[in-house]
Amino acid sequence: MVPGSTPPPEPNRAPGEPAAKRYRVGTLAYTRSALIQVMFWMLWGDFFFQLLESLPSLIPLQLRWEGASDVLIGFNGSLTSICMIIMSPIAAVQSDRRRGWLGRRRPFLLWCTPPAVLSLMMLGLAKPGGALLQQLLARLGGSQFTTAGCTIAWLMAGSVLFWVFNTYIVQVYAAMVVDVIPAEVIGKFTGLYRAVGGLGSLAFNRWAMGYVEAHTFHVYALIGLLYAGAFYLIVWKIKEGNYPPPAPRARNRRWSGIMTYCRECFTHPFYLNVYCLPFFTWCSLVPMGYMVFYATAAGKPGYAATLGMTLKEFGELKSWTFLVQVVVYLTAGAFVDRFHRLRIGMVGLLLTGISYFCCFWFIHDPSSLLLWWCLNQAASAMFLVAYLSLLPRLLPTDKYGQFFSANSTIGFITLVLSPPLFGWLLETIRDYRYIFYFSGICMTLAFIACVTLFRQWQKLGGDLTFTPPRTERPASPATTGE
Repeated sequence: MVPGSTPPPEPNRAPGEPAAKRYRVGTLAYTRSALIQVMFWMLWGDFFFQLLESLPSLIPLQLRWEGASDVLIGFNGSLTSICMIIMSPIAAVQSDRRRGWLGRRRPFLLWCTPPAVLSLMMLGLAKPGGALLQQLLARLGGSQFTTAGCTIAWLMAGSVLFWVFNTYIVQVYAAMVVDVIPAEVIGKFTGLYRAVGGLGSLAFNRWAMGYVEAHTFHVYALIGLLYAGAFYLIVWKIKEGNYPPPAPRARNRRWSGIMTYCRECFTHPFYLNVYCLPFFTWCSLVPMGYMVFYATAAGKPGYAATLGMTLKEFGELKSWTFLVQVVVYLTAGAFVDRFHRLRIGMVGLLLTGISYFCCFWFIHDPSSLLLWWCLNQAASAMFLVAYLSLLPRLLPTDKYGQFFSANSTIGFITLVLSPPLFGWLLETIRDYRYIFYFSGICMTLAFIACVTLFRQWQKLGGDLTFTPPRTERPASPATTGE
């Protein structure tokens, strides 16, 4: 039976024998074995997706190798985030409204994977590409441009190109999970999803990180091709259900789509509360992008001493943090299904914030870094499992992609504003150890936001009667064209 199709009758079932359990999501109905198949292929894709998502963490290193400052590294993060702010709502609304024989999500995976992989090849070829660009500009009279400057420009252009197409993939893949995985197992799936993703990140840091400097293109190319093969298998193996027709588009108003999007997503206090979580939690991740400079000898002259590890040693140490996360992911999913996601999320946020401050106070060498970073990542994993399974419960199902993109957009705004700020602070303080202090402050603010959200959720019905608030206006002849 094709996973997701209507299950056949059971002629061999004895009279009085209970029917096998059916798992349903939308028009899809699964037997237990069919559900396992669907979950396998979604998890298969996530493993390679996390390999892909690990590659952008190399860009700060590549920029530093060319002499880029902390502020310039932060500015590159802001530039890519601006692209995601622009593309995220477009990708979400387009996939929500699309109807076709492939479904509404899979076509975007099919189309956006090749250019995403090509942009990775471009990043892997940054050094020869920068040299080629410098030679071209020199022939055109631009002798003032250096090879390092051209390589930095090449890396920034490649980053923008990658994130334009990767934003489609991120938005569509997240929405596809809600479309094909039944709500009753979403907590367990999220735990497995994060665990498999953690294994992908572990594999990258343990076996690929040490080869990045000497074999940059080969690392980018191999992971890009593995990812493309995995996602095309998802397009082939996973079937989407039938969707109701999308709401009619408003006519004769140039900005009506943007206005409708903003009105529906950004006017209800409950959703604004939801968006506070990515605003602060994503902000806490920005300082950690400089972790590699604190742990290795990639720091700058005049800064406080770093831990002095090699890139290979750092990759191996970081891989242990993902192994710890995998254990938490595998166990936390069951707790998330039993207790509400907001409760588990609050505990995870509180512990993560405390652990960041402990990292600031108690890390002084590679051994203490391993201990406290593992504890920090265990607490962070608890929050992530709760958070990723929380959004399907808090956002409207029929417009999940739209509201998910609004949630992501607020996070992207953080990623635009905070990288240059943290880069400037680090250049002022000249001590990379303060990344833990900055992250701890952000997670404390996220914990306060989560407590506020929990109280509002209780007022809207809580465990018993909560349903996502509706924000759309009733259709009228003036807007539908009737």
